[in-house]
Amino acid sequence: MLKGMKVSMLLLAVVGNLAWSFSARANFNGNLTVEIDGLKNKQGQVCASIFANSQGFPNKGDRVIQKQCTNITDIPVKLTFENLKAGSYAVAVMHDQNKDLVLNRNSLGMPTEGFGFSKNPEIRTSAPKFGDAAIVLAGPNTEIKINLKYF
Repeated sequence: MLKGMKVSMLLLAVVGNLAWSFSARANFNGNLTVEIDGLKNKQGQVCASIFANSQGFPNKGDRVIQKQCTNITDIPVKLTFENLKAGSYAVAVMHDQNKDLVLNRNSLGMPTEGFGFSKNPEIRTSAPKFGDAAIVLAGPNTEIKINLKYF
């Protein structure tokens, strides 16, 4: 009887600690470091935008929760976004070679500058859906790598 009670108490303690750690993790703020590789040159800048849901992803600037642009000095480029709440995010990146803050396109609508997305989904005829690019921020420091594509 005493052994069964000890096992029950131990099990209760483990379950309680697990529940506390999951709820504590859900309320933290963390950092997301994005390593951007595959740049074809060092001209211009790289801009990365973070979206918290599918609304506006990947190109509606008014739906971006954080955005950073930096001049290209080294390849790969690393950008760190700080103070993000735990959750799902998708990142859209562009190689803004002429620094006009627009992903320039040719007469057929094809991008003339490099671009990429978190999780590096395959790109066919259009940008990926949020779910195809979504990553989970579930710790104090999350790192992802995005490889740019050029047409």
